[in-house]
Amino acid sequence: MNDLRREFEQAASDIKRLGERPDNDTLLKLYALYKQGLDGDVHGSQPGFFDFVGTAKHEAWAQLRGLPQDDAMRQYISLVRQLLD
Repeated sequence: MNDLRREFEQAASDIKRLGERPDNDTLLKLYALYKQGLDGDVHGSQPGFFDFVGTAKHEAWAQLRGLPQDDAMRQYISLVRQLLD
């Protein structure tokens, strides 16, 4: 496992130590960066119209289409560090 992947997994673990819950926009950004870093471009069908949370997550992830996984990992790590400071 490379250093970037280790840092990414550590950030995913560290985010659970936040003192307070981030706002919804930040949570969506964290989710999208995590999914892009882990899985690459969005795949699967978009959730149904009445699944508001699922749809928001899917759309946030879809906005990162084309972002290299390594870049998504770096941005995720950086955002987690900002939130923990």
